[in-house]
Amino acid sequence: MSDSSPHRAEPLVLDVWCELQCPDCRSALDDVRALRARYGDRLELRLRHFPLEKHKHAFAAAQAAEEALVQGQGWRYVEAVLERVAELDRAGEPLLVEVARELGLDAEKFDTALVDGRHILIVDADQAEGKAIGVTGTPTYVIGGERLDGGKSQEGLRERIEEIADRLLAEPA
Repeated sequence: MSDSSPHRAEPLVLDVWCELQCPDCRSALDDVRALRARYGDRLELRLRHFPLEKHKHAFAAAQAAEEALVQGQGWRYVEAVLERVAELDRAGEPLLVEVARELGLDAEKFDTALVDGRHILIVDADQAEGKAIGVTGTPTYVIGGERLDGGKSQEGLRERIEEIADRLLAEPA
């Protein structure tokens, strides 16, 4: 028996180019949560790292987010760090380990990962890909081949993402 369903079988991918020391990314959390709630498993939100040089703890935070992903709590960790973006600016890397501990993650593995750099290549690859496709700031979203820059303005951005997602999800597979 074949499935002749007109809708796509695979989830639609929304790449979220983010930086965990970025106040604009913190502001975008409500939109990310709303998109997750609206689309559920039909939309795969994929964290992409784009640490900015002006934020001295951003690169370490990206590595920590990758460790959280390995431990099964990627987005939960990202949201917890973004909720404390101002504190990260003051406290630095110890806050990254503290957040892991608060979430019940293996804080010792976080500390080790930040020292040994096991996730550096992932962060570097994301940043290089972001630059290659024209990402200049965060948050930036890519869905259906369209890049939407949230670093300039969040206004109307979620609605535009929903427009694109609704169109693409309605298209035949």
